Amino acid sequence: MYTKKIYFSGGSFHDLQAVFKELTGVINVRCGYINPASTPVDYESVTAGRVDVVMGICVEYNPKKTDVSYLLDILFSVADPYSENRQGDLIGPMFMCGVYYNTPEDLPQIQLHLNFMANRTNPPAVAGSNLTINDPVSDQKQRRKLFVKSEEIKTFVEAEETHQDYFEKNPDAPRQIDIQKFKEYINS
Repeated sequence: MYTKKIYFSGGSFHDLQAVFKELTGVINVRCGYINPASTPVDYESVTAGRVDVVMGICVEYNPKKTDVSYLLDILFSVADPYSENRQGDLIGPMFMCGVYYNTPEDLPQIQLHLNFMANRTNPPAVAGSNLTINDPVSDQKQRRKLFVKSEEIKTFVEAEETHQDYFEKNPDAPRQIDIQKFKEYINS
């Protein structure tokens, strides 16, 4: 079976893994460290701030059953792209929102999606004769500031085994995302 990979960050990689494992067409999700500035890298060194890296996930998916656009919709429904280096009470550059691709064919779709999100709150512009158009570039001051890193993946280091499928091993651990509500939402 032909599969593709894409890498996401935005808050707790434990929560992101739990979310993306629920999706149709997703084959595998692994927690890890995206584009570390140095190695070795582990959870303790990242959370202590000794290694410059983003915590995220690798999503392996079947492109015949799901696509990048849908995966981006899911990411931005659970991660806030308008907060800089923060997701809820998780604060720091390791929790930044990001999309990391490994195939250049995904880049146009990612750019389109991010551009749409930056412009989606613009009010419609009136062009006269009662004609209203949505002109996303008419006033750059009205663009929303996105804090989403988008770049090619250079290195993905899988997190330690204790961090893989974390909520299955630790069902009472605190979560940033209500997975039950999320399941109800995607199954409705």
